[in-house]
Amino acid sequence: MNKIKAEIEGVSTIAIAGHIRPDGDCVGSCLGLSQYLIENFPQLTEVTVYLEEVPGSYQFLKGADKIRNSYEDKKEYDLFIALDSGDKERLGKAQCYFDTAKKTVCIDHHISNKGYAKVNYIVPDASSTAEVIFDMIEQEKITKEVAEALYMGIVHDTGVFQYSCTSPKTMRVAAVLMEKGIDFNRIIDETFNYKTYVQKQILGRALLESIMLLDGKCIVSAIRQKEFEFYNVKPSDLDGIVSQLRTTKGVEVAIFLYESNVQEYRVSMRSNGNVDVNEVACYFGGGGHVRAAGCTMQGSVYDVLNNLTGQIERQLHQKQEKDE
Repeated sequence: MNKIKAEIEGVSTIAIAGHIRPDGDCVGSCLGLSQYLIENFPQLTEVTVYLEEVPGSYQFLKGADKIRNSYEDKKEYDLFIALDSGDKERLGKAQCYFDTAKKTVCIDHHISNKGYAKVNYIVPDASSTAEVIFDMIEQEKITKEVAEALYMGIVHDTGVFQYSCTSPKTMRVAAVLMEKGIDFNRIIDETFNYKTYVQKQILGRALLESIMLLDGKCIVSAIRQKEFEFYNVKPSDLDGIVSQLRTTKGVEVAIFLYESNVQEYRVSMRSNGNVDVNEVACYFGGGGHVRAAGCTMQGSVYDVLNNLTGQIERQLHQKQEKDE
């Protein structure tokens, strides 16, 4: 059944948006769905994607040049579709269109998502929001351009099919998308593997200055505003650092944080299985998945780490007691 078709019945204008600081799954989902709608539903007079600035490596996707990142227009859309955003606040400035839309739909795979739209399609077992969208549309109507976007989304949220969220079904979905004629090697290299020199520098800095806590069970690293200025980097240049920290031998949890404002830090966490980082993130007002989650916290870097490691240590002790 085409679930998307059912949701756009009687609709003429649609706004699509994802979470702040959009990653590969967010961008791929938004562009894949928007392109599918444009190609298959001529009755739609407007399909607009709102996202914060996206990395240049994603610009090859159809429709990337039409993404809007200004929100001055006072518009009321017939339908607002929120993608890959665990709560309404993470839509950022695009929330203004969500609040005024006649109908709202949320499509997501974050286990922390409680369902904030009028209609919600939340599949925590899915590898990515791109995979959820794949299940909601007809395979025979997926063009090469739509396939490229959805494949990129899956690649990024699975770490090129390495993370635990990758299921046999995920691989079958990827196979269908590959059969659409996409250049899958290029998508992986251009958007996931290749890094700029500055990105390599800031990664090296983060690894070099990382420290081990909780008897080697937790590795942490932080980037402050002064490093942002010195290396002339932006938040999107920090993608992948926490995943590199996670692969440190003997580590259960990796924490990467960067200073987004005075006494404010964005936190990303990755787990190797024995700690539910979604539970930790939710405790501090964030969310995500069991093995990948994040939040925003106030205070000094030491305050933030003390609070986070306190919750992580509690889970590790509970696991140890259970095993004994």
